[in-house]
Amino acid sequence: MKQSVMLSLRGRQTYQDQEPEEIELVTEGVLERRDYGWDLSYEESELTGLEGVTTAFRIEPDQITLKRTGKLNSQMVFQQGVVHDSLYQMEFGTLMISVMASVIQADITEAGGTVDLVYAIEIEQSAAGIIDYHLEIRPKS
Repeated sequence: MKQSVMLSLRGRQTYQDQEPEEIELVTEGVLERRDYGWDLSYEESELTGLEGVTTAFRIEPDQITLKRTGKLNSQMVFQQGVVHDSLYQMEFGTLMISVMASVIQADITEAGGTVDLVYAIEIEQSAAGIIDYHLEIRPKS
């Protein structure tokens, strides 16, 4: 069953030789229970710099898949301690990225929940930084 939800997303991106960049976003999304776990999606905004992109999380017991479609196309798979490669397709070109999750935690029910994801990212085989997401999900009232 699909349900409309409110999402509170806090993200912290720490790139080499730069000050950490933090973002907070509150937006509407859709949560759906599946046999394997949960699907969660929302539309990005100007605030995230990804306007025109749909972000979807597939949340399974041992992995989280993050898929973006629209002006940007990518699919990143997160499993704790496992490196996954993927293509990051943008309007101006394509990059090869690698991600390795150090934290994957999801506690979701029909009443809402949380997702925590921390991962290291490499771009074109060069260490780029650490991304830390905390997502709170609650039913839309």
